[in-house]
Amino acid sequence: MLDLLNIKKLAADAGFDLCGVAPCRHLSEGEARFRAWLARGGQSSLGYMERNAEKRFDPRLLVEGARTAVVCAVSYKNTASEGYPAGHRTKIASYACTADYHTTIRAMLAQLLEALRAAYPGLGGRAFTDTAPLAEKQLAAEAGLGWIGRQSLLVTPQFGTCVLLGELILTDEADAYDTPFGEERCGTCRRCVEACPTGAIAPDRTIDTARCISCRTIEKVPESDAGLDGWIFGCDCCQSCCPWNLRAPRHRNAAFDPVFDPLTMDAAAWLGMDETAFEALCGRTPLTRSGLARIRENVRRNIVPEEPSER
Repeated sequence: MLDLLNIKKLAADAGFDLCGVAPCRHLSEGEARFRAWLARGGQSSLGYMERNAEKRFDPRLLVEGARTAVVCAVSYKNTASEGYPAGHRTKIASYACTADYHTTIRAMLAQLLEALRAAYPGLGGRAFTDTAPLAEKQLAAEAGLGWIGRQSLLVTPQFGTCVLLGELILTDEADAYDTPFGEERCGTCRRCVEACPTGAIAPDRTIDTARCISCRTIEKVPESDAGLDGWIFGCDCCQSCCPWNLRAPRHRNAAFDPVFDPLTMDAAAWLGMDETAFEALCGRTPLTRSGLARIRENVRRNIVPEEPSER
């Protein structure tokens, strides 16, 4: 049987800021909300969201013999997380200024799983880092890490929404489990809703992906007449205004130090970049998902024509 306190110690040793442990079960309420979101077309053209819905909310369907979910979180908050100056037209979501979190967190989870297997020979399990149909945010709330905020993101009391998640689904039971985070602490605050430039946040704490700037700058979603509000990769509008993020400390794990400063780069810098320079600057970051050509396209869409001068 897995020792809850030992799991958390080993997670901290691996570099995680938070760790919660939950029994594997069917998250039926989350699945019902998700299917309702699909039914009204909230996924727009993101067809992959429609696949494996039953697995997404039941880890036991992803790992045979699954008993325990270990949900880990690490803060990435940096200078860009706190917002950009007014008029900045080449904004990048702050998580994307760091080395690709998939690679970093995968290595951290591998260290944690190796340590657990050393302590518990015969332990079976699998690591997940936003790479399989798993309802990470709901599982994190189930493991006591936080609640689903009005902007649909996991909000943690310690680090706000500026956290990245990784999970281990294990085949042994734990000697104790964390209490699910049953309350939500957004209260009457609607800053995220009011800050969203395109009105993408729905009343039921879901996102209209066709409107969401983050989706429109990264994913393949229908064209929209709505502007990008200066964003060229991702969007942090609903996060940089959140009171929980304003009071949160900056990241402390050096693996999430930014590899470049987006506040020092303007449209000319991005448009003048060739593939070699892009690879040198951004090759380790999530920006490679879009590629330089699409980032340039987003930059051009954000260039504001100069007002004609009066003579």
